[in-house]
Amino acid sequence: MAKKQHVQEYVKAIQNRKARFEFEILDTIVTGIQLFGSEVKSVRLGKASLSDSFAIIHHNEVWLENMQITPYEHNHIEMIEAKRSRKLLLHKAEIHKIMTKINEKGLTLVPLKAFFNSKGLLKIDLAIAKGKKLYDKRETIKTRENQRQMEQIKKQY
Repeated sequence: MAKKQHVQEYVKAIQNRKARFEFEILDTIVTGIQLFGSEVKSVRLGKASLSDSFAIIHHNEVWLENMQITPYEHNHIEMIEAKRSRKLLLHKAEIHKIMTKINEKGLTLVPLKAFFNSKGLLKIDLAIAKGKKLYDKRETIKTRENQRQMEQIKKQY
């Protein structure tokens, strides 16, 4: 009698789809993130969300706020808060460069996606972004609709 093995599907990346609509992306930086082991397991299972999350610089450290990571269901040792602040791992020179850009132009730090690199480490794709105005958002919607129409016309011929 063959035993059935329970195989879990792992997620490739967790996207912040709202970020590209709400913000104009100027520059991106790949950062590491400091997590507990059970949080990494939850992210591998896709139980994380970057919507409404942002990064701040506090005491020369970059912190990710409002990232939702659902607690791992088989973790009975410690209870971890789902939306706690998480430290992003950057070199001091990179943090200083980001601080000067943000302070000069009034920009913000927005996470675009969370993914696992080739070594199996969780990385965050962090963007230096500028908020879009309402008319910019309308323009984005208009160009997206025009591209869809062009694709439909191409399929017909």
